[in-house]
Amino acid sequence: QVQLAESGGGLVQPGGSLRLSCVGYGTTTSFHTMEWYRQAPGKQRDEVARITDDGFPYYADDSVKGRFTISRDNGKNTVYLQMDSLKPEDTGVYYCKAAWRSDVYWGQGTQGTGRP
Repeated sequence: QVQLAESGGGLVQPGGSLRLSCVGYGTTTSFHTMEWYRQAPGKQRDEVARITDDGFPYYADDSVKGRFTISRDNGKNTVYLQMDSLKPEDTGVYYCKAAWRSDVYWGQGTQGTGRP
């Protein structure tokens, strides 16, 4: 069974940093594109960033450019999101999404907060 497990969320002051991790289990090869989404309170889930299987990043959310860095380690089947200079508007539940073969998988989410 393919699963994704996020970790690394927490409560930090504005200007602080968090590093989120998402580990994948149950695949025989690396995931294809891996993504991070954020769902702010009362809002829809929006894409933050994605990274291809060969490591090319794309930041869908302009507000995180220059502050967040997405990366991956295919040997560990893990994608990371380094979040620096956190702002209150970065608050939300962060979800990992990954594609493998013809299916898409989601993690359960981890709370990331820039506390005002």
